[in-house]
Amino acid sequence: MKNRFAFLFLLMISACQPRESVSTDFYSTALFQDVQNQAIFPDSKTFVDCTAKRPVAEIIKAYESEKSKAGFDLKQFIADNFEPPYRPASSFASDSTRTMEQHINQLWPVLTRKPDQHHLHSTLLSLPHPYIVPGGRFSEVYYWDSYFTMLGLKTVGRDSIIRNMVDNFAFLIDSVGFIPNANRNYYLTRSQPPFFSLMVKLVGESDESALVRYLPQMQKEYDFWMEGADQIQKPGEAKEHVIVMPDGSKLNRYYDKGRQPRPEAFKEDIKVAERAAANPELATKQEVVYNSLRSAAESGWDFSSRWLKNGQTLESIQTIDIAPVDLNCLMYHMEQMLASAYHKKGDPSKAGVYTTKAEQRRKSILTYFWSEEKKFFLDYNLKDKVQSPVKSMAGVYPLFFEVASPDQATKTAQTIESEFLKPGGLVTTLNETGQQWDAPNGWAPLQWIGYKGLKNYQIDPLANEIKKRWLRQNDRVYQATHKMMEKYNVMDTTLQAGGGEYPNQDGFGWTNGVALALLHNK
Repeated sequence: MKNRFAFLFLLMISACQPRESVSTDFYSTALFQDVQNQAIFPDSKTFVDCTAKRPVAEIIKAYESEKSKAGFDLKQFIADNFEPPYRPASSFASDSTRTMEQHINQLWPVLTRKPDQHHLHSTLLSLPHPYIVPGGRFSEVYYWDSYFTMLGLKTVGRDSIIRNMVDNFAFLIDSVGFIPNANRNYYLTRSQPPFFSLMVKLVGESDESALVRYLPQMQKEYDFWMEGADQIQKPGEAKEHVIVMPDGSKLNRYYDKGRQPRPEAFKEDIKVAERAAANPELATKQEVVYNSLRSAAESGWDFSSRWLKNGQTLESIQTIDIAPVDLNCLMYHMEQMLASAYHKKGDPSKAGVYTTKAEQRRKSILTYFWSEEKKFFLDYNLKDKVQSPVKSMAGVYPLFFEVASPDQATKTAQTIESEFLKPGGLVTTLNETGQQWDAPNGWAPLQWIGYKGLKNYQIDPLANEIKKRWLRQNDRVYQATHKMMEKYNVMDTTLQAGGGEYPNQDGFGWTNGVALALLHNK
């Protein structure tokens, strides 16, 4: 009987884990690296999303045996041994008679995935509830994308799918300790901007029990982002996501634990690292470059001049040396939500701890990120002990989370209007580098952050102008293509957005969500 209970306990634990069987060790094998380096697939993400037709160990053994034989064809070998990425069949076709809003609402079922059926040889981390994917090459659920998708779902009363998605993220926190970039095993070294507490707040608008129900997962996520904080004390020290500022206060940075090329961008990362090593002005070790490339991917801003030492070239990337204003505002909100949740639970002592932490972080945000000279919030360079010269839309997060003073909000608004506001909405940064999170591109989440941040300080005319220009650009492209895009060119509205390591994608989850939220927001 005792053994039977032990077996049932182990079975229960196993059922609570996201299941995947392709070991991450596969990414260090000759087979994997040969496929990626030889560009068997034009997009490096394709191979990591393939499903093996038999145990990977058997495929690797066969490859080692056959690759030196005359006439060996690697492309055919892969076709024989791997299924291409799963794309659910759909009869959906754009209807030119539909309005943009009608098109978005017709598209939700196309972007919805049922609870995952575990496949023995897949990289997918199976989830127990339905969810919505961004679209295009992104066929799994992405962390920070999902919050902005939920904003649109909320406007059309799709509360059940929002709850399902939040439950999936809670499941990931409970099973792997944090929310990965997306539910693939090659993302298990990093997260994405921590929007879980905002998702909980969104669910809480119609469910009063949500705050306490998701408290354990909010706490676990906070612990993940603050891991190692008690091990560092001296200014300039860093441990995982935590950094010690010049005055001894502790803030956060983006940080991926990996030191190798990203599996989903393998050959691209190697090329960047080689250029960095060959540049005498940089001479950066490859593992350091890989770490910063991965950490920039955790930020969601992959890639941007925010992370570039020389402001222009990707090989100068230094993400781990930057204290980002947006991340620390998100952490401030997480601390506020933990304080509220513990208060509601009836634990005033714990509530007080997080209230104090939030206030300490607010002071640090204002100390290190506000520039009176630039009239804007800027990232902070930890190595050089100066603010970053790069102005970006991350500087509006202190308005979104109401950290800024009224005077700072007014000055920030003036900078937004004079420098960031373009014919198609808000440009991401003022720098044109060829990276997708720079000019001339605009992104839906940043339009929402800017719009709501200004609304928080009653700067309504500018907020409404941003809304008008962004929606007009969305509709222009929709009328021309009958698609919603991942990002848009906001400087030349006759063109679509470009730049980055992959083509512009259509679908598109967060663009759809923000468009609906703006359309329904007064």
